[in-house]
Amino acid sequence: MLNYHLKVGLLPLRRYRKEKFVGIFQAEYAMENKEKCVPYIKEHFADADTEFVDLDWLNEEGILRLNADCDRVAEYFRKEKIDALFILACNFGNEEAAGEVAKQLRVPTLLWGPRDRNYSEGLRYTDTQCGLFAIGKQLRRNNIPFSYIENCDIEVPAFREGLNTFLSVACMVKNFKDLRILSVGTRVSPFRSVMYNELELCEKFGIGVTPVNLAEAGVALNAIWETRQEDLAREVASLKKMFDVGESSEELLMRSMAYVLFYEDLAKTYNCNLISGECWTGLKVAWGGVYPCLAMSVLAARGIYVICESDIHMAITNALLLAATRGKEKPIQGEFTSRHPENENAELLWHCGPFPTKYSVGKPRICGGKPAFRLQDGEYTIARFQADRGNYYLFAETVHTVKGPATTGTYMWAEFKDLPALERKMVEGPYIHHMSEVPGDYTRALKEFAKYAGLQFDSLA
Repeated sequence: MLNYHLKVGLLPLRRYRKEKFVGIFQAEYAMENKEKCVPYIKEHFADADTEFVDLDWLNEEGILRLNADCDRVAEYFRKEKIDALFILACNFGNEEAAGEVAKQLRVPTLLWGPRDRNYSEGLRYTDTQCGLFAIGKQLRRNNIPFSYIENCDIEVPAFREGLNTFLSVACMVKNFKDLRILSVGTRVSPFRSVMYNELELCEKFGIGVTPVNLAEAGVALNAIWETRQEDLAREVASLKKMFDVGESSEELLMRSMAYVLFYEDLAKTYNCNLISGECWTGLKVAWGGVYPCLAMSVLAARGIYVICESDIHMAITNALLLAATRGKEKPIQGEFTSRHPENENAELLWHCGPFPTKYSVGKPRICGGKPAFRLQDGEYTIARFQADRGNYYLFAETVHTVKGPATTGTYMWAEFKDLPALERKMVEGPYIHHMSEVPGDYTRALKEFAKYAGLQFDSLA
């Protein structure tokens, strides 16, 4: 299962001078910054999924100032099992200590220091910005990927946006490594566009794909049908509250809900909520001509995500978008389908019916055994993780919905900065027409994540 909880180690630093010093390296001014910043971060950014651990145990200041303490600090953070490190330069800081602790931990790292504000009697008391230059260089020389918030006051939007972006990045990194995906059946025969290299995903990124063959799926679905009729009846009753079922037969609805129970059982058995599914040939034949699209839409509300057409790269993209939003939003599988008849930069993002009902305009309908609704208007991030000739890419852009013709299935009309340029990327490579979307703008976080994962980031900018 994806895990959205983060534990972040706070590493306040100051430059240490043994002898009494007047000006930049006076301890009391670094302490003022630390005593303001650490409580502020905990008060404004800690929540049920985010906790911070500090260095108040280390010395009377709760600040790392001596190189000799680096091993103790790194060991403490390891024991606490932190997912990310936040380096705070409380004055010029200590670039050697920052580099050493970060090198030992090798977790996503954020660097920031409060803006220098204290000038009096011709003296400067912190020189934090100057220290940030030195710390950044040390991190780079130690080959440590890191994120950075500009030298600013802690109360300004730049700090809030920077830290929230970093938390999204840290969550993506945490879930990307050792990601597990279930694959029910093989890809549909003509869909060569969704081919992937399972061995390379495992060796490069630690991503594992667990196969479940269609014979097993058929046996499981039949067992559910024979032994869990009461459960299926309850599911159908719940379904009728969520959807306008129209003239859908009771048997069709019951068989659709059997898919729901089947995928739920798989998720529990394998402790995995990302499932790539063969969805419109073998499964349909095995299960009375019923498509799993309706089950996909229902399951998204329960935090189980079944990805269309055996597209493992889309499953990975969905995992990244879920982690970027820290589980607050749900991924949408809108593929490029048709250009807008009037708007040169708008495209129909569509699929048979797997979109999460959370984003439906009005009560969703069931037509031909599949969900049918238009997505709510607004801004969305569109993204795609893609392999091409041994290289791995991550594309991300924002789009805004626009008006367009009504159509079947689940869909939205989306306007791009330069649709012809993106169309060319999909035709000429490396991307295909399958993309994932999520409400909001997470492009900055996805770009930062690419740096940590060793991916080539791409956009229309």
